[in-house]
Amino acid sequence: MKRIFVTGISTEVGKTIASAIITEALEADYWKPIQAGDLEHSDSHKIAQMISNNNSVIHENSYALKTPMSPHAAAAIDGISIQLNKIKEPQTANHLVIEGAGGLLVPFNEKETILDLIKPNYKVVVVSRHYLGSINHSLLTVGWLKERGFDISILFSGDEHSTTEEIILSKTGIPCIGRIHEEQNFDVAVIKKYATQFKENLMAL
Repeated sequence: MKRIFVTGISTEVGKTIASAIITEALEADYWKPIQAGDLEHSDSHKIAQMISNNNSVIHENSYALKTPMSPHAAAAIDGISIQLNKIKEPQTANHLVIEGAGGLLVPFNEKETILDLIKPNYKVVVVSRHYLGSINHSLLTVGWLKERGFDISILFSGDEHSTTEEIILSKTGIPCIGRIHEEQNFDVAVIKKYATQFKENLMAL
């Protein structure tokens, strides 16, 4: 069964929407190991509201922190320290989509970052969104992942910006799953549409 880790080149680039689409396409389980803030309307809640298949299971966060900020700082406010050995992948015979928090090098304690959550057998999907500096952020993110030897794909989010995307793809040489366009609302029907569109590429990961 596939284990797909969804990360982004920065925060607010569309990781949760991408995770919902991948979860729906594969009828996979979903797990966000670390949630920081917005606990009443967390990313897990959002995924549950956006998918429509009957097979996906939403697994509990390993850490649910009260403050919407970098996990290491949010944990300190809660009076705890996040320990990597306490973040255990849920047992499931299904595909599993794992969503990171923020960008790849966001720290969750003094030594470790989101990158350290990614296991060697995981396929990694990088969500890239165009903004000033996004080429640099995309190349740095993919570079760190390549250095660790991961199997990487990219998913573009937002309006097309061909010159940006072409240089990212040519310099990284990684496959592109597709594009999530700007939508008025990412409801169940829209998520299902993209899930159908991307399913073949996702199954090939």
